[in-house]
Amino acid sequence: MEPRMELSGREQEPGAVRLLDLPWEDVLLPHVLSRVPLRQLLRLQRVSRAFRALVQLHLAGLRRFDAAQVSRGPEPRPAWVAPPLAPSPVVHPSDPPEPQGLPGKRARKWGIPLKGRSQVGPQIPRAALTRLLRDAEGLQELMLAPCHEWLSDEDLVPVLVRNPQLRSVALAGCGQLSRRALGALAEGCPRLQRLSLAHCDWVDGLALRGLADRCPALEELDLTACRQLKDEAIVYLAQRRGAGLRSLSLAVNANVGDTAVQELARNCPQLEHLDLTGCLRVGSDGIRTLTEYCRALRSLRVRHCHHVAEPSLSRLRKRGVDIDVEPPLHQALVLLQDVVGFAPFVNLQV
Repeated sequence: MEPRMELSGREQEPGAVRLLDLPWEDVLLPHVLSRVPLRQLLRLQRVSRAFRALVQLHLAGLRRFDAAQVSRGPEPRPAWVAPPLAPSPVVHPSDPPEPQGLPGKRARKWGIPLKGRSQVGPQIPRAALTRLLRDAEGLQELMLAPCHEWLSDEDLVPVLVRNPQLRSVALAGCGQLSRRALGALAEGCPRLQRLSLAHCDWVDGLALRGLADRCPALEELDLTACRQLKDEAIVYLAQRRGAGLRSLSLAVNANVGDTAVQELARNCPQLEHLDLTGCLRVGSDGIRTLTEYCRALRSLRVRHCHHVAEPSLSRLRKRGVDIDVEPPLHQALVLLQDVVGFAPFVNLQV
């Protein structure tokens, strides 16, 4: 009988143990491959048929997939271990987001490229993404924002169909998708809790209605710059899924006004984070209703909402709600300090 050969072609030394001789499911999958970046897994499966089988077995057990890992370096979070089901804290932008991304922690959370960094989307070939997700059937988190320049319904829908237990999906900036993809997500993933559709101009009222009808577990929804949405669509969302909503972004949408905000206030008692940045039609009436009904509110973003007056925000400030707009007196003191170089003492209790 011929001796076993190493991958390099040399004879295996007596008593030596090859990497592939270790138990796959007990050792290699949870302790080795879970720490290998996805882009390296693409290379590893080219080594031999055995390595290809090992990599495919690992990919079939993925619980979390972030397309940014294909281009970037290794991530500290293991890919094999299922993430906790509790929703992670949401950090909202204080300024209207640029079309290509959101600043800081919010961008990193949803996998959106930051300003000043290379756009990783075009560096991920469609064929590579297809190979990585071909056998995945247990995904709970799916972040595809880096593929925003080319991701289509034909690429996404088969993945959604094979992974009905998805709980978190990030599609920010994926402008090549259509209502069909959102319909497949709503119909096939009833456990969906977090969804980012920021800068998806194709999202309209009909698409949002389908989402509201079929996703009873929805808690966090990012509709930043979905400019086709109007008050009627937001009202329907509030009436159908308001009881469970905890975080909602309607930023950069001039079609959203007080009607939508008031309906959200009356139907979303658990709402903690609301982003209305750049919603020019939102005024003080909507904020007063929000103050009356949303007792769980923790943060409110109303920068560039020029019809929102300070008296409507003062009660929220007293409750400790984080608001991105400073009181007028504070703004005046900051401006004075910039002009004269110091801020005079002012007794705020007078």
